Amino acid sequence: MSVIEVNKLTKDYGRGRGIFDVTFGVHKGETLGFLGPNGAGKSTTMRHLMGFSKPQSGTAKIDGLDSTLKHHEILKNVGYLPGEVALPEGLTGREFISMMKNMRKTKGADRADELLKLFELSPDGNVKRMSIGEKRKLAVVTAFMSDPDILLLDEPTSGLDPVMQEIFIDFIREEKKRGKTILLSSHIFSEVEALCDRIAIIKDGRLISTVDAADVKHGLKNEFTIEFDSTDDFDRFIHSGVTPENGDKSAKKCVVCVPDEQTNDFLTALSKCSVRSMEEHSVSLEEYFMHFYKNDKTFGVGGVKNA
Repeated sequence: MSVIEVNKLTKDYGRGRGIFDVTFGVHKGETLGFLGPNGAGKSTTMRHLMGFSKPQSGTAKIDGLDSTLKHHEILKNVGYLPGEVALPEGLTGREFISMMKNMRKTKGADRADELLKLFELSPDGNVKRMSIGEKRKLAVVTAFMSDPDILLLDEPTSGLDPVMQEIFIDFIREEKKRGKTILLSSHIFSEVEALCDRIAIIKDGRLISTVDAADVKHGLKNEFTIEFDSTDDFDRFIHSGVTPENGDKSAKKCVVCVPDEQTNDFLTALSKCSVRSMEEHSVSLEEYFMHFYKNDKTFGVGGVKNA
């Protein structure tokens, strides 16, 4: 059973806004990257998992507990870092930490002090006068200070400077080693690549695809730019059953993505043509995602496949 479980979760705000039949799970000790642009539905899903919103249909569960019905029980073992940090006015950072400790019944100050030192935050100033980055650091401290086994991190490095982003990523790597179960929503490709075991892609409130990160990385290398000796060779290849991403007959060139299951067909078609040059292009996750996202395609191991 998944530690974090979302099943056909739907919340329709009208005019195409909301989340629709979202289904995924996060296994114990796994980090799932929830990838999509702002407004895609990542934060809405997170808020339902925390029990802050009630779905119109479907369920969100953590540790087998319904997030809507067992909200307070869930909070005991979940660290939540919201996408937008809103802090109560009139408190210092240290007073806010103390308040959160009392609410969560967290004992001992060692963990909080370690985090304050790691993220180089002085908690003695009034939260109202803190910068966006300082507020984000304070939210990180309160999310992790109880050492929860389950973490919901919504755009966790938003507002942090590049140095702090790297410190945070290294910190999460260590948390992963300790067996934490993590759902990390982000639109930052490097963050997802660095931390996630699987990637779930959301678009316009709908989950498009969920894949193993290792499979995606393997598939990114199967794009080829081919230049043929003649237009006849170009035509022969184009009509061989292998569909190029794009082609230019006058230049006798085409670009083709080859899923693993089509490798033999690709090589057979290529063997019947005279090729002047062929280059393999290592596509970044960002290029791969944008190509898929703009063209409504889904990830396939070794390449992209039409949805």
